Parts: sequence; C-alpha cells; structure tokens
Amino acid sequence: MVAPSEIVQVRKDVPSGSIILNRPDRRNAISQDIIRQLRQAFDDLHQERSVRAVILTGTTHVFSAGTDLHELNEGFSDEKSADLWQDYVADLLSLIEEMLRFPKPIICAVNGWAVGSAVALMLASDIVIASDRARIALPETRRGLIAGLAAPLICLRVGAARAAGLLFLNQSLDATQALNMGLVHQVVEDRLVWFRSQEWAKEIAQSSPQSVQLTKQLLNETIGESVFTQLSIGAANMAAARTTDAAKEGVSAFLEKRSPNWNAPKSAP
Repeated sequence: MVAPSEIVQVRKDVPSGSIILNRPDRRNAISQDIIRQLRQAFDDLHQERSVRAVILTGTTHVFSAGTDLHELNEGFSDEKSADLWQDYVADLLSLIEEMLRFPKPIICAVNGWAVGSAVALMLASDIVIASDRARIALPETRRGLIAGLAAPLICLRVGAARAAGLLFLNQSLDATQALNMGLVHQVVEDRLVWFRSQEWAKEIAQSSPQSVQLTKQLLNETIGESVFTQLSIGAANMAAARTTDAAKEGVSAFLEKRSPNWNAPKSAP
C-alpha cells in the first residue's frame, strides 16, 4: 500500500487490487486532485496482470460525499471559474469513461454514504456491494447543480422512470431500497463489505480474462453504446450549471447550513 497520507491508496490482494478513497477530513469528497489520482490508480492496476478485478471503496464509514463543495465554492471567486468547471468536469468524465472501458471488472464496495458524483463512480462500476449502513443520495438540485454524469448511468442501470424519482425528489435510499431498485447487487454487514468484494474477485479470477473483458465490452460499449454520448451531453450541462447564480447560492447555503433563497437577486453581468 502507498503511504497513509495519500488521499487515494492502492493495494494488491491478488486476485484483486483495491483503490481506496482516503480523505476522512472531507468525508472522501471528490476534488480535482482525487480524480487525477483515481485515473492514475486505475492505470497502474491495468498494468498488473495478477489483478483480475478492482475493488473501489472508501475509508472510515463513508464511501464519498461527492463533489468537494468547498473547492467548488472557492472557485466562484476565480475570474476563470468557467475554465475551472470545464477542466473538473472533463477530468471526471474521462474517469467515468475509463472505468466503463476498463478491461477488468470493477467492484464498488459502498461502505457508507455515496452522494452526488460518488453515485456516478458507483454506477460506472460493474458490480456494487453495499454495507448495511450505506445510503445513496443525489442532492444536486438542492445545491443549484445537476447530476450530469450520474443521470445517464442511472438510466442505463435501472431506467429513466426510477432516475427521475431519484433526481427530482432528493430522497436518500438505504441499502435495502437500493438493492430492491437494482442499484446494488448485494447488501452485507458493514464489516464484511470488502471481504465479500474479495470473494467475488476470486470468482471472477476463475474465468478466462479474455472472456471477461469481451463480456464487459459487450455490456458497456455495445449494449450501452449510447451512454457515452449521453455522458458527454451530461458533462456539458453539468459544467454549465456551475456557472449559474443558482449554483453559487445553493452551494453557499449548504456550506452555511441555511436554506437557499432561489429568489435572490442575480449578480450583475
């Protein structure tokens, strides 16, 4: 394992490799630095022939609180904020696309809350195992934002009708509800979530690597071919939403622990 100070840890437990979000002070919130480290981690494990599946999880009892709203809020005062949003969303889109095209199965071990952009990471994985303490939430519209990358993936996995309910109603799902909806494959005791993921990695390792890779390609790049176009459109909308007064008000209200005022005067052009 890399040094404990790293915000993304990589570990080999053949036949699996684990990628661990390790930013407990921010509830594993996804900063631009974390996105780039995740991309590097997947690239490193791609090269490891003994790794047959990758487990993506988080430290403590949180998978990830989603987009780092502190980083987002600081960007509002930057004169080049539009460029910042474009860069962040472009990096996140690249990560999601790389996960969908990654030649080895990705097992997401959701060990706690998965919020916003973290749900996109969860659904870009091939198999999802949730702790019985896990909860899933998409609160973007309450922040003046949109779930541009999670939305197409929810539609791919469970359909547009269920996506609408999750995206508009802002209701968090517990692990059992997520299982019944089809967003996760299995729910286990909190202490067993990584171990069950490792058991599934061992099951995957019994199969032909080439067959597994071609099967994943069939699912994500043939049957789910249109999702890449949808993700690109979602990313553009996601970046545009961050330039609005609604985003500035929604994020500020959340960080200040108050209700947003959607009727607040717009800033001068």
